[in-house]
Amino acid sequence: MSTHIGAAPGDVAPLVLMPGDPLRARWIAETFLTDARCYTEVRGMYGYTGTWQGHRVSVQGSGMGQPSCAIYATELFREYDVQSIIRVGSCGALTERLAVRDIVIAQAACTDSSMNSIRFEGLDYAPIADFGLLRAASDAAHRSAPDRDDVHVGLIFSGDSFYAARPELTRRMVDFGVLAIEMEASALYTIAAGFGRRALAICTVSDHIVTGEETTAQEREQTFGEMVEIALAAGTSA
Repeated sequence: MSTHIGAAPGDVAPLVLMPGDPLRARWIAETFLTDARCYTEVRGMYGYTGTWQGHRVSVQGSGMGQPSCAIYATELFREYDVQSIIRVGSCGALTERLAVRDIVIAQAACTDSSMNSIRFEGLDYAPIADFGLLRAASDAAHRSAPDRDDVHVGLIFSGDSFYAARPELTRRMVDFGVLAIEMEASALYTIAAGFGRRALAICTVSDHIVTGEETTAQEREQTFGEMVEIALAAGTSA
């Protein structure tokens, strides 16, 4: 087992869905997976493995923020030979083009974190999603409704601070195509690239920075099922 994941070799599937909230991980496992078994409860960060339509799939909580996500992504890739991680999280809409409960499939992730500037000694690295997963997720989202307008593919912003001291700086990025803000994808994409593995972030809009509309904690934990279905379809077909 690794330092932060109490799983034995073989307990974790090659495909991992990664919500930040460990309770959402439990809900996903209980709702979508068959014969789900909990392989870790270390630090209350639940991980489960089961099957979905005959495919072996794991779900692992990551906690909030890029440092926490980086711990779990690194250990999953390095210690358990995971091949693909799909983040299934929540995000805040930065533009009126999006509505609460819309879904954002993150093509790339901007950030204000210093993690990559330290890693690359001041060079600007561009963290992007795996194209195969990205395309499969977009196809899955539009398969039953080709003209749907509640699923968006584009840029997100991975912030280091939930309560930003200068939120106007993030909102300025809307003019350059950024759709929403979350806290993990940039680190996930970078770590996956370093290991030569695949990663994607699919997020449901839980709150709207412009309008002030928001969902409840219970809704964020247990009602964002459509992005999970998209992630499962994408991860098992790409």
